[in-house]
Amino acid sequence: MAFELGDHSDQGMNEMNLIPLIDIMLVLMIIFLVTATVLNPSIPLDLPKTSASINDAPPQVIQVSIDKAGEIYWDKEKLTLEGLNQRFAEQVQAGNNPQINLRADKEGKYDTVAQVLAVASQAGLTKIAFVSE
Repeated sequence: MAFELGDHSDQGMNEMNLIPLIDIMLVLMIIFLVTATVLNPSIPLDLPKTSASINDAPPQVIQVSIDKAGEIYWDKEKLTLEGLNQRFAEQVQAGNNPQINLRADKEGKYDTVAQVLAVASQAGLTKIAFVSE
């Protein structure tokens, strides 16, 4: 006498369960990735010596600010337009070619900005950058 559970069909299993195979492959892939990163040490190199000179220091940066009232500031020192012209001339005479970062208030007068640019141009300073936020 045979004992059977379920329906009485004589068909076998139609599909194979792939879940355990996928789990094993994922574990093997993780193990491979971890060991590949651990077993790849940096390559020891003996680099050659050269006689190249060290690059010059970066140029001096000057902050020129114009507030909304039209006041001009050199870093944090308040100046007139004539004083700014004198400072620019001193920088050129000293052989410096500084970069000027021009910060102007958005409510300020365009006329003051144009005058500062003209003074810098007359002094021979050409590295001028507008700073914004």
